Amino acid sequence: MRCRGIRGAITLPGNDRENIMTATKRLLKEILRTNEVEIDDIAAIIFTTTPDLNAEFPAAATRELGWPQHIALLCGHEMDVPGSLPHCLRILMLVNTKKKAEEINHIYLEGAKKLKENKLALSGDKA
Repeated sequence: MRCRGIRGAITLPGNDRENIMTATKRLLKEILRTNEVEIDDIAAIIFTTTPDLNAEFPAAATRELGWPQHIALLCGHEMDVPGSLPHCLRILMLVNTKKKAEEINHIYLEGAKKLKENKLALSGDKA
């Protein structure tokens, strides 16, 4: 097995605890479902938010989901780059898996779909 990173992002309608918790849970569940990840295979999760989201730690959502305490979690803020996508929560989940890097599905939901489109445009790939 190798440790692989799975990226995910979602935009939120506003800065309050309920929005942060709901969006985080949705994104975590979708990453697990899409990539067939078992909770025991998670090594660590790094959560970041744009500076306009600070009403709750996104990592708190894992505790509400009942995930084990031994998963390493870290929260931080994204760089405040002018013109960047506002109200955005990002996740980098490190998992132990037999999948190849190209078999990993990175998840972009709501307005964060623009992030994936921008990456495709920059790489010259066609969606």
